[in-house]
Amino acid sequence: MIDIRDWNPSPHETTEILQPGPAHGLAGLLGAPFDGEELPPLWQWLYFLERPPQAVLGPDGHPAEGRFLPPIPNRRRMFAGGRFLQREPLRVGDTVTRRDELVEAKIKHGRSGELLFVTVRQTFLRDGQKIAVEEQDLMYRSGAPDSAQPEPSYKEPVLQKAPWRSTFIADPVLLFRFSALTYNAHRIHYDEDYATNVEGHAGLVVHGPLLAILLLELPRQAGHKVTEFSFRARHPVYAGQPVAIAGHPDGELAVIAAAYASGPVSAVTATFS
Repeated sequence: MIDIRDWNPSPHETTEILQPGPAHGLAGLLGAPFDGEELPPLWQWLYFLERPPQAVLGPDGHPAEGRFLPPIPNRRRMFAGGRFLQREPLRVGDTVTRRDELVEAKIKHGRSGELLFVTVRQTFLRDGQKIAVEEQDLMYRSGAPDSAQPEPSYKEPVLQKAPWRSTFIADPVLLFRFSALTYNAHRIHYDEDYATNVEGHAGLVVHGPLLAILLLELPRQAGHKVTEFSFRARHPVYAGQPVAIAGHPDGELAVIAAAYASGPVSAVTATFS
């Protein structure tokens, strides 16, 4: 039984000068353009990183205790989605304050038992003015997984009939590099034995934030200035599993994963404006 009645973390602020190195690192990883000035939406995930001591990490690679980590046993964490609103872009060289606060913690009952959904809001301030707001939805399970995920067939997915289209296959090296850029030590992204035998996945898990960034590359490279973005992770994507990334100028985006026995699955859906 998940019990969070006494869990009420206080807001927290971090101030940082945005350096060019992390953004150039992500541009190189994705083979994406970057002018060295304005950060594309969601690239703020490269900044304001927590760097906890090794001694405080739990068995999953995350800190055993943390300000916005719920105090539940045998915690398993997945990135479920989020929303982003940008009034003005974040720029390299800016001094920016990020204010983090808990918005909601809600227990739901699924087929596999209790699930805890946590929403954290991050407000970005420059010279005291709000320039962007992000909300992250995180899902937690408590206890051992029921069974391992079915292995994907790894057949090439059929691209949707959309004007913006690309394909993507993550390998362990790419996942390692993205984990390093975002200082993400979650073992499901680099330890295949842990990912499959402890958390019940079919392989190394592709980061939800990485898929969201890839989605936004479609409108960005088509010349669209995105100010609002909302996405939902519906199914995990694994290393070596081909995905189709599709979008339309009307604001619809999607990651379609390679076929399973039941056919292709919608891994991530998103909207933008």
